[in-house]
Amino acid sequence: MAETITRETWPTALYELLRANGVTQFCYVPDAGHKVLIDRSLADPDVHSIPLTTEEEGVAMVAGADLGGQRAVLLMQSSGVGNTINMLSLTAGCRFPLLTLVSMRGEFGEGNPWQFPMGQAVEPTLKAMGVIVLRAEQPEDVIPCVTAAITMAFQSCQQVAVLLTQRLIGAKKF
Repeated sequence: MAETITRETWPTALYELLRANGVTQFCYVPDAGHKVLIDRSLADPDVHSIPLTTEEEGVAMVAGADLGGQRAVLLMQSSGVGNTINMLSLTAGCRFPLLTLVSMRGEFGEGNPWQFPMGQAVEPTLKAMGVIVLRAEQPEDVIPCVTAAITMAFQSCQQVAVLLTQRLIGAKKF
């Protein structure tokens, strides 16, 4: 019988899924929504954990990983999606797999008014750039959504973003 995924266990299960599917590079701008993934990648001697100064660097890192025969994931917060727009044109032209996990802000229960504009623009912006968008709303959605995204990205050379929503990660009140 499969283990039940809960609000407390989904990040660990997600890390294990990524590793089981050959992801060896974790590119990120520090973000509390990705804390478990970042911490696990930093502690894992078999992966490269790559801090970025800005999210668009992550698109280039994912491209480089693919060119080098490796798999990478780009971890970013919704506010960073706007920084990737120009670089996302690279994914369409070069047809390399892009797997990104986006911790959402500016939606369900958000308490910071500065997060709403980009939070609301994430999905239509990504879709306008040709990125397939999947949403994980509940803990039980995470593994199926990311499994689908891994297949779509790495077997079909698609660009796929999984939005880890505020219903899943919890809304910040500040």
